[in-house]
Amino acid sequence: MIVLASADAAYGGWASDPAVYLASVLGLGLIAQWMAWRFRLPAILLLLVFGFLAGRFFHAEEIVGTDLLFPLVSLAVGVILFEGGLTLRFHELRASGGPVLRLCTLGALVTWLLATVAAVAILGWPMQLAAVVGAILTVTGPTVIAPLLRHIKPQRRVGAIAKWEGIVVDPIGAVAAVLLLQFVCATDVEGAAQGAFRGILLTVLVGGGLAMVVAKVLEIFLRRHWIPDYLHALAFLACGAGVFVGANQIQHESGLLAVTLLGVLLANQRSASVKHILEFKENLRVLLISMLFILLAGRIDPEALGALGWRGPVFVLVLVLVVRPACVFLTTLGTELTRKEKLFLCCLAPRGIVAAAVASISALEILAAQASAEPGSAGAALAAAAVELPPLVFMVIVGTVLIYGLVAAPVARRLGLASANPQGILFAGTPPWAVEAGKILQEEGLQVLFVDTNTRGIASARMRGVPTCLANILSEFVEEEIELGGLGKLLAVTPNDEVNSLAVLEFRHVFGQQNVFRIGAEESDDVLGGERRGASLAHRGPTLFPGGPTASQMTAHLGRGAVVKRSRITEEFGFDALQAMHKDLCILLFLLRDDGELLVTTEESVSPSAGDTVLVLVGPPQADESA
Repeated sequence: MIVLASADAAYGGWASDPAVYLASVLGLGLIAQWMAWRFRLPAILLLLVFGFLAGRFFHAEEIVGTDLLFPLVSLAVGVILFEGGLTLRFHELRASGGPVLRLCTLGALVTWLLATVAAVAILGWPMQLAAVVGAILTVTGPTVIAPLLRHIKPQRRVGAIAKWEGIVVDPIGAVAAVLLLQFVCATDVEGAAQGAFRGILLTVLVGGGLAMVVAKVLEIFLRRHWIPDYLHALAFLACGAGVFVGANQIQHESGLLAVTLLGVLLANQRSASVKHILEFKENLRVLLISMLFILLAGRIDPEALGALGWRGPVFVLVLVLVVRPACVFLTTLGTELTRKEKLFLCCLAPRGIVAAAVASISALEILAAQASAEPGSAGAALAAAAVELPPLVFMVIVGTVLIYGLVAAPVARRLGLASANPQGILFAGTPPWAVEAGKILQEEGLQVLFVDTNTRGIASARMRGVPTCLANILSEFVEEEIELGGLGKLLAVTPNDEVNSLAVLEFRHVFGQQNVFRIGAEESDDVLGGERRGASLAHRGPTLFPGGPTASQMTAHLGRGAVVKRSRITEEFGFDALQAMHKDLCILLFLLRDDGELLVTTEESVSPSAGDTVLVLVGPPQADESA
């Protein structure tokens, strides 16, 4: 009560300033995202907590205005779905197409039926409203799935299934809820059935047709370079927003289908690359999700949630413990999914912004349709239950985000489908010293993978028993087809500095800027100095190993008999003693901490301590060297 009173007292001042509100939302979103990264927590949980706190001081509807707030939220959801569609590649369906199709069709049907039964049995709602809320709760969405997948980092196939389901099922569930709403609000059932059929047909034609036309036009403009590079991101954003709003104006709630299909079509056309758009869209998605969840949580009224009593939490638990497992296991029978993958999918079905938006619209339309209902009639009972619809959906959002946000990552790691902090190394190139080091790291329990186009190097690495892939590190095949689970770092060690720099640039968004490295650039006696010949600082990662030896220098050391050696550092035998023993040559390659963390040494100082294991490149044993 004290907090609320202070909020009311302050509301006439800074708390009512739109600039203060918007700056606060941005700041809280940044803090929540940073804390999630720093402490390895689901960002959605922190965003909800910060949103609840912000809601005690700010009232978004009064500051921004309801007439402007809801269109902005709706448009932001459309942009997020468009960005999600841009990440859906058809090649992912080769291994997961069957489960995705079943989850988005049969799975949505099972979820709708079971959620409808639960709404009638637990909430005591009329069947009409229960069917609507069942349809609403079939949606998940990229606003909640994408942040959780970024946090969990599951294996490629199960991650692709969760991503496809989360994005594709959104327009399906939203359209189904809107069509069912026509039956609830209509007095003529036969007319409502005809209207629903007509609505489905128009939604598909309008959403699909508009998406295909705009995608083709945008593809032509990109292929013929009619749009300058610096306007590409803006063009995509404008087209996505225009398609979303235009489709909704022609046919109600067809915008979600239109923008999702537009993103999928643009992502899978081959005449123009859209990869450079994804970085901008990903940054925009993080911004929009941060703002939307803080705004959403701030609008939740604790009293409305409390009015649901025990029914709300029980309904959420039934969705999590009964509905989702039944959906996954019933619809994936006979598929190639393993039991572990099915269990993980059971732990990943949070509800997001789309469910909240559709619930708010549905409640308003039902209340408007039953405004003249007589007290005690079925219409009055329906209207009374509709008042509880938005609070219930908000409780489902908070409950599912909380449960899945806390459970999904530990379950994935327990099942071996994800790693909390992957320490494995992806080697670009197969120089003998790297192969020897990779073999030792593999013996220490770390994952390694060597990618190279040099058949002789790949054959040599295979003879040493390390995983290999004969491919170009810069090809789409490596990033899209190879399972990178368990790998957390890239070492570009080919003899070609340009290839190394490009590999670092390509995988920076996969592993993070702090986890991509390259071997030192070759010096040249050319009239162009090293600063002119080398790649720019923005296009290269940290230089490997103290002193920055080049690929040719490392090969030369091996030619003179140098070997990769593993040594355990103790109190009695420190790293200084190891350097003194091999004073001619001792290059520290890797440092494996006692807690399992792997450090790749660079030109910056790394200090081994007692208990650590070091991998060093040392010169050949001397004749008088003692054991």
